[in-house]
Amino acid sequence: MEKKKKSEDTEQVAVPKQRKVSSGPLRDKSRTMARMVEAVGKVIQKKGYTGLTAPNIALAAGVDKKLVWTYFGGIDNLIEVFLQSKDFLKTGAKPVIDDMLSNPNDVGAEEFNKLLQAQLTTLMKDRYLHKIIHWELGEDKKVLRVMAEKREEIGEGLLKLIDPQFTNTDVNIRAIAALLLGGVYFLTLHAKNNGSTICGININEEQGRIEIEKTIQSIVYNSFEKAKSQK
Repeated sequence: MEKKKKSEDTEQVAVPKQRKVSSGPLRDKSRTMARMVEAVGKVIQKKGYTGLTAPNIALAAGVDKKLVWTYFGGIDNLIEVFLQSKDFLKTGAKPVIDDMLSNPNDVGAEEFNKLLQAQLTTLMKDRYLHKIIHWELGEDKKVLRVMAEKREEIGEGLLKLIDPQFTNTDVNIRAIAALLLGGVYFLTLHAKNNGSTICGININEEQGRIEIEKTIQSIVYNSFEKAKSQK
């Protein structure tokens, strides 16, 4: 009888405790999707945009390539999610944009200058953005065109906030913005890809970057002042 009781006690002790589940299918899926989005950036860095294939992305993420379609519906959708996560107007300039949209009546030279300065700073630091811009310039791809159009929509909304300050003046703020933005794009891409100077200015060096920042500010403030004087 005693032996039987001991045997029963032993069996009771041997019963494993239920483990607390710390993750579930939804959380695992979310983590896997995030890893796949991050893998797009890794592939761009190592192989360029031409290397963005399902096998390459899956390998970089450590997942089965079938998940590209299961989770994202295809390679283009996955790439679009990555591009949205790196879009300048939704990342580097978001605080400035949010402030401008929240206070539309207070948008002026200071806010417009901050927006341009934020773009310069972001492009100087974000290596992924360099690759994306190269990609936009080098290939006619639907996902890139959609992203460019969305970026233009945001920019259009911001320009409409300052347009009234330039009506009935000879200051074309949109043309000025286009030249400044184009200049920032080219200067940063040129500096980060071959490191050479433009007009003797090297924005990889602090002094060169400061000179460009000061000049952007000067052009913006002078444009607003000139328009104001013609009202």
